Amino acid sequence: MLAVFEKSVAKSPEALRSPASDSVWALKDGILARHFSSVYPGSVIVNLGSAGLLAYSVEKQNPLLPRLFAVVDDIFCLFQGHIENVAQLKQQYGLNKAANEVSIVIEAYRTLRDRGPYPADQVVRDIQGKFVFVLYDSSSKTAFLASDADGSVPFHWGTDSEGQLVLSDDVEIMKKGCGKSFAPFPTGCFFTTSGGLRSFEHPLNEVKPVPRVDSSGHVCGADFKVDEEARKESSGMPRVGSAANWSTDY
Repeated sequence: MLAVFEKSVAKSPEALRSPASDSVWALKDGILARHFSSVYPGSVIVNLGSAGLLAYSVEKQNPLLPRLFAVVDDIFCLFQGHIENVAQLKQQYGLNKAANEVSIVIEAYRTLRDRGPYPADQVVRDIQGKFVFVLYDSSSKTAFLASDADGSVPFHWGTDSEGQLVLSDDVEIMKKGCGKSFAPFPTGCFFTTSGGLRSFEHPLNEVKPVPRVDSSGHVCGADFKVDEEARKESSGMPRVGSAANWSTDY
């Protein structure tokens, strides 16, 4: 899978940028999308306009961790992996028996966005299994992405030469787009347009970057770790009774 988001949708953390990176401008002339298509013939490229792009292929995938894609209304979602508590989540979100993993993620997000009863960290924590997902809401121009607590599905994030966020399960695709400016996406975490990176396992703690160093001693991105000593400031109770969208707060 591949996702590239323009900075206004998902600003990549500055700590991911390597001083000696040879990254490219991923969205210019579709350079990274074309490279993805050459590696995965028959892949599907979804143009999100000025917001970026999504791409996926069913080739070269682990049959136990399949890639899924769906669009519901204005919500686009790429999902890879397997959810173990599908039946429970279908019941929780009022979905029919035909709903699959990507449908569940979209409905979970939509419930959150439309002022559901749970905070974002609990919505992700309720999903049990091996998974990553990348979601884009074109109605609010927001992104929402997450990786399971065990890092069961390969997933990387990085920054291109223009500071745009690049995501993929393929290391070679990341090297093409980001040079040395990428790292594994932190496990047990989720990222939103407005809230940045947060841990759904430890929602009260800060997530901080630790520089990565390659075998040559060069800094290449950063690993993000939960700081057990640093607590996030409480924002108080969520607002109620307004038309405000939860996706702007979480």
